[in-house]
Amino acid sequence: MQVKKLLNTLYIQVLLAIVAGIVLGHLYPKLGENVKPLGDMFINLIKMVITPIVFVTVVLGICGVGDLKKIGSLGLKTLIYFEVVSTFALIIGLIVVNVMQPGVGLNADVASLKGATPSLAGAEVNKTPLQSGLMNFLLALIPVNIIDSFAKGNILQVLVFAILFGFAIAGLGQSGQRVAHFIEDISRILFQIVGYVMKLAPIGAFGAIGFTVGKYGIASLWSLGKLMASFYLTCFLFIVLILGTVTWLCRVSLWKVIKYFREELFITLGTASTEAVMPRLLSKLERLGCSKPTVGLVIPTGYSFNLDGAAIYLTMASIFIAQATNTPLDIWHQITVLAILMITSKGGAGVVGSAFVVLGATLSSLGTIPVEGMALILGIDRFMNEARAVTNLIGNTVATIAVAKWDNDFDKAKYTSAIAQMEAGEPLETDMSIHI
Repeated sequence: MQVKKLLNTLYIQVLLAIVAGIVLGHLYPKLGENVKPLGDMFINLIKMVITPIVFVTVVLGICGVGDLKKIGSLGLKTLIYFEVVSTFALIIGLIVVNVMQPGVGLNADVASLKGATPSLAGAEVNKTPLQSGLMNFLLALIPVNIIDSFAKGNILQVLVFAILFGFAIAGLGQSGQRVAHFIEDISRILFQIVGYVMKLAPIGAFGAIGFTVGKYGIASLWSLGKLMASFYLTCFLFIVLILGTVTWLCRVSLWKVIKYFREELFITLGTASTEAVMPRLLSKLERLGCSKPTVGLVIPTGYSFNLDGAAIYLTMASIFIAQATNTPLDIWHQITVLAILMITSKGGAGVVGSAFVVLGATLSSLGTIPVEGMALILGIDRFMNEARAVTNLIGNTVATIAVAKWDNDFDKAKYTSAIAQMEAGEPLETDMSIHI
């Protein structure tokens, strides 16, 4: 009976699917590559509802606050937290890559790498990054056509429109509340769809892992070299030292929080995408004690502005390429890299491969580290996705708790109850809708 109960839990199903995918990819590589559409299908099903969920979540979060001054205060605290913590992520990545020096000794010939780097459409940035790059980024926040933003899944533009929409509803009083209740009904429908889709998570994880192992070989899972080891070490240090300190200050347990979100972490590990678990994250954080407005603002914003794993990756990949191509970088050049990454690392999304494109934008904006060097890490980028995504996910859950605590909107009793329920082995699934 206990075994049957375990097999019925989503995270066990996903874990078994990951193991099965690894076995399939190892024993039958061609077949492993051919199951990739299963992973793509799951990601696409989730992406289908991501932008409308971001919209309704942010709108309902703002409506739930009511006080526009409080919304502004919450938003400011959120952005301050994101910038401070992601800067720590960048600095830790810079320190580890300089200590480990994974690229030193490769002596890669830049000329031989030309043509090996894939097209990075949209990744080019003006050579004056701190001004033009920032202005282009701010300009890109404003949707010219909001329907197009929804269709293309541009979360940042949808977020901006949702904030304006929420403010407008909050300012209309009673008539605005009628619209808010209608949007709440829409949110129930969307989360019901998510509930159906999440049942396919094991299939998606199986397809994604099967493809990875089938294409690159099982040996590459643990023998990807010094850069991979350095990157995973840095992610671990960031989670334990920085996020551990944040949770300690919030008087919550980092380990218990990670354990509470174990299903989401396994799904993220299998699909290498945090988008796949965003709807569940919103619901479970509220049950963990974070207020609805805080969850509704921090998580959608964090998916573009608080990518700690991507920040670590961008720092280490940039310096690795410089080391591998014997590109001289003194301390001031490295500080410049950090300054640019504070901008470019905020423009990614929680989807597979987005950090690789942002890396292209960063190297193009620098003008000193050869973009062609990206070909050196193309083969292992897929394996770094998992650590990036998991670190991003943990970073955003901790961010939501920290901002809720900072804003005095964290219910410790709900946290204690949710953790006790989890430790008792009781099911965590409840209604995934959002209430005003």
